[in-house]
Amino acid sequence: MKKSLKTSVIKKHQKHSKDTGSHSLQVAMLTERINELQTHLEKHKNDKNSRRGLLMMVGHRRKLLTYLSQADKSEYESLLEKLKLRK
Repeated sequence: MKKSLKTSVIKKHQKHSKDTGSHSLQVAMLTERINELQTHLEKHKNDKNSRRGLLMMVGHRRKLLTYLSQADKSEYESLLEKLKLRK
């Protein structure tokens, strides 16, 4: 992920000026990386190592979303709406 894209994602989803690792921010960063890997895998269908990494990221994002849904339901729902994710 390019640095400029990373900083724009952080600015868009951070809660306060020094927020670099909140749960919602981590989900947003993972979603961006997952989208990049999906486009890569459309071109390179036999890249098994990247596919494994993609599946691991999806699992990690799912765990973070599960925690967020239990901890703060309103933030969870707003994040799903912002990132256009399904429940």
